[in-house]
Amino acid sequence: MAVAPRPPVRPGRRWRCRCSGPCGSALGAVNMNLARAIGPAVGGVLVAAAGAGWTFAFNAVSYLGIVAVLLLWKRPAGAAVPATEGEGFFTALYAARRYVWNAPGVRRVLLRTALFIPGAAAVWSLLPLIAGDSLGLGSGGYGLLLAAVGFGAVGGAFLLPRLQKLLGANGVLAAGAVAFGVVLAVLATVHVTWVVTVALLPAGVAWIAVLSTLNAATQTRLPGWVRARGLAVYLLVFQGGQALAAPLWGALAQGAGLGTALLVAAGLLVLTAGTVPLWPLYDAARIDPTPSDHWPTPPLVYEPGPADGPVLVSIVYHVSPDDRVAFARAMENVARSRRRTGALTWGLYEDGTEPGRFIENYLVGSWAEHLAQHHTRQTVTDQRFEEQARSFLLPGTTPEATHAFDAAVAAGKGHRPPEPPPAPDAAPAAGAGQGG
Repeated sequence: MAVAPRPPVRPGRRWRCRCSGPCGSALGAVNMNLARAIGPAVGGVLVAAAGAGWTFAFNAVSYLGIVAVLLLWKRPAGAAVPATEGEGFFTALYAARRYVWNAPGVRRVLLRTALFIPGAAAVWSLLPLIAGDSLGLGSGGYGLLLAAVGFGAVGGAFLLPRLQKLLGANGVLAAGAVAFGVVLAVLATVHVTWVVTVALLPAGVAWIAVLSTLNAATQTRLPGWVRARGLAVYLLVFQGGQALAAPLWGALAQGAGLGTALLVAAGLLVLTAGTVPLWPLYDAARIDPTPSDHWPTPPLVYEPGPADGPVLVSIVYHVSPDDRVAFARAMENVARSRRRTGALTWGLYEDGTEPGRFIENYLVGSWAEHLAQHHTRQTVTDQRFEEQARSFLLPGTTPEATHAFDAAVAAGKGHRPPEPPPAPDAAPAAGAGQGG
């Protein structure tokens, strides 16, 4: 019945509720931490009554209830079904990597996660040794320590709104890391069971506060079309950090001693808190992932197929010579926007014969993906970046966009413009009007 440390909310499968942001993430973690608090006690009773084998068998059977709920769940009537644009598995993975790499706000959340998790993982990695070697407890005592962390996390879920209001998101990250470090120092130096149990309560508070803040920051910085995949990347950093750190803490405890390993982890967390002013989370008010269908439909003389591509998009801008540097700087945000939403390559060029005439070129893998750029992938933030860049255009000018396809592919698929209609007074061609 052991409960592994997990993030507050499963990505892409949050039940609809009125809560959002860190509080919604913390609310989703209450049930998990209640299980962490109650599960060890129930497991201890079952081990005493039926033995370890039957306890694990009962735990395995309990997952059938989760499977049944997932099989019986139905999408609410009228709920929007996100378009997949026919993406394959590896294409979808590449799109997630491309988005995360070109989203500074998401990358900063992943950095803060990667800095916090290794030090905090020392608790989960070394808690069995703390219970057995430091305190001389058995499995029941280990369950008691786990329950303390779980109860602390449940309490932290209700304290989080006040902490967020008092400290802000970055303050919660710094305070949580310091609190976790202090708890680790207590675990390293104190060998009294009740003191250690009480000390683990604030560890649960810090754990849920930091992870709920990071989880909510990830979700609020990702648009709907890539949110589940972006959260999967967050999970990879979260769980990968624990997996990589656990054997290192074990090796350090074996080589230098349990107390030394805990003190090193405590120092690492204090250093992590010190990096918050240097690498804080970006202001969420600057990022709006709300969809924005502000691009017009491309005027083409034929309708390409969804898989046709690649598509070369060229946009010409006319800028005052005095604003060339400012325009190029503003287009850096536009470049990241293009890459986030599907561009494989991007470049901005200035006409050598006409200063101030800029050509933006970017390549998209397929026509379907470019239409997704037009109608489902653009956000209010992307629109804001485009408006900032276009504020430098010469008065009376507008961007001029063209869409070009690979000539050989287009010709092979019969993509040719329709023949112009004959002139009204033209003589009909030979054989016109005949069947056969």
